[in-house]
Amino acid sequence: MDATTGKLNLKREVGLISAVCLIVGTMIGSGIFMSPEWVLRHIGSPGASLLIWAACGLLCTLAAFSYVELGTVIKESGGEYIYILRNFGPVPAFLFSWTSVCVARPAGIAAISLSLAQYIAAPFYKECPPPSAVVKCTAAASILITAIINGLNVKLATRIQNIFTFAKLLSLLVIVISGIVLIFKGHTRSFQNAFQGTIGGIGSVGIAFQQGLWSYDGWNNLNYVTEEIKRPEVNLPRALLISLPLVTLLYLLVNVSYLAAMSPAEMMTSGAVAVTWGDKVLGSWAWLIPLSVVLSTFGSANGSFFTGGRSCYVAAREGHMPDILSMAHVHHLTPLPALMFTAFIALVMIISGDFGSIINYFSFTAWIFYSLTFAALVYMKIKKPHLHRPFKVPIPIPVFMLIISVILVVAPLIDTPQIEYLFVLLFILGGLLIYFPLIHFKLCKGSMSQITVLLQLLLDVAPTQANLD
Repeated sequence: MDATTGKLNLKREVGLISAVCLIVGTMIGSGIFMSPEWVLRHIGSPGASLLIWAACGLLCTLAAFSYVELGTVIKESGGEYIYILRNFGPVPAFLFSWTSVCVARPAGIAAISLSLAQYIAAPFYKECPPPSAVVKCTAAASILITAIINGLNVKLATRIQNIFTFAKLLSLLVIVISGIVLIFKGHTRSFQNAFQGTIGGIGSVGIAFQQGLWSYDGWNNLNYVTEEIKRPEVNLPRALLISLPLVTLLYLLVNVSYLAAMSPAEMMTSGAVAVTWGDKVLGSWAWLIPLSVVLSTFGSANGSFFTGGRSCYVAAREGHMPDILSMAHVHHLTPLPALMFTAFIALVMIISGDFGSIINYFSFTAWIFYSLTFAALVYMKIKKPHLHRPFKVPIPIPVFMLIISVILVVAPLIDTPQIEYLFVLLFILGGLLIYFPLIHFKLCKGSMSQITVLLQLLLDVAPTQANLD
């Protein structure tokens, strides 16, 4: 607690190893076990699919460089929200928080939890798909478990993240080493005429990129917890520079292993490429792959929960969400109300089950705000050159990323226009109907204050301030 203000600070518990594990553990979810077949299906050839995976890694690495500079100049948690707020003002920042806190983050957590539940339930229903009620109850249980873990203690959450990250890295190393052995044994047919059958259309390449980028999602999560990182000006760049090349190399080698064990046709029709790989390569040990997917997905869910709760917490602290969501537990020093809110929305989405279209267009929505974030860095470089920058990137990098992110937003609208994209844009702009009456003019401030005091006493939480030391 700060002695001068009487407000709580979140503790700096995230060191370099925990920071690397948070990024790697969130990035490596179910994507690398499922997406390779979809990338290959849309791009058409093994050689081109490997180029897509490498290009996605390079793209995320360049994006991470930009985020490192932003995170070491603006040493506040909140990621894109805080960078947009500090450079472009409250309206675009609120639209981001409205979209992220109320839909995108909880929907992502719900989707990860459902994927986890599917793999947990599958062994008990070998002759048929698991019942929907079983999957949903299991997913709800995983959300509640991760919420409790993150609400109890930051150190506990990061330790669990570290353990699951090492477990999933070990499982990927098994796939990589097995692939190298297969190649030495002469399983190289998939790499002969590797680019034959490549599909070069803009739409196909774009969809392949979206599939690959979904597997890399989470590269920016450390910027959501800047105030909880020990020596962020040192550990933020180090963690990103370790994590991104590591994940890119692993993804490439895992894809090589898949292609060594299976033909492109087998991969494209597998349905679950990692499970098929396990059946062909590991034999009686094939059960290790579903177990690996469960461990990987739970670690990803835990990391998404850790950072997703902070996004809600920071938006509330800035006055863009109810005040109660900006408070921390007086003993555990965790943003308990924000975590509970995120868990509640995720549970509602699981119960309704009607959020598939939101997940399908998650990348489209995310890159809208990524483009604003890169624009914020370009703006800072031009308009605020006097700011102290512990880490600097050349201005062509954020300019390039701004162009790429705009292309990733505009290309689907031009190449494959669908009504769902209009719904996404209308939902984002619909936040204005909330912002002006409730945030700007504060029409319900009196009644909200009474509710805040009641919840504050019930949850044993207190106001917080930014930890910028």
